[in-house]
Amino acid sequence: MKEYKGSCHCGAIRFTFTGPALIERGLRCNCSVCRRKGAAMSPFMVASDEIKIEVQDDALATYAFGCQVAKHHFCKICGIYPFHQTLRKPGHYRVNLGCVEGLDSTALPCDVFDGASL
Repeated sequence: MKEYKGSCHCGAIRFTFTGPALIERGLRCNCSVCRRKGAAMSPFMVASDEIKIEVQDDALATYAFGCQVAKHHFCKICGIYPFHQTLRKPGHYRVNLGCVEGLDSTALPCDVFDGASL
């Protein structure tokens, strides 16, 4: 396991999390929200006790739709989505790999999760 650091574009939301020693793949979801934001997410889920989130003022906003279980978090200042809480495992997170320091998410192959069918 390894500790990673990440942030939104403006730095108002910063986070650290524990994940695998090497991140070699991403995950994309085809639900109506994820399809539009187009981010490569972590293929693994991060438990709430494995992620530390620091927010300046009230920069963190949340969008939920449908059954209101999945929580899509974004920065009110720069608009970047750094992570979300999952529908399949409430209280667990997937992180936007594009927000992780030292990781080029555009170079990673991505699997597709069929969230549209949930």
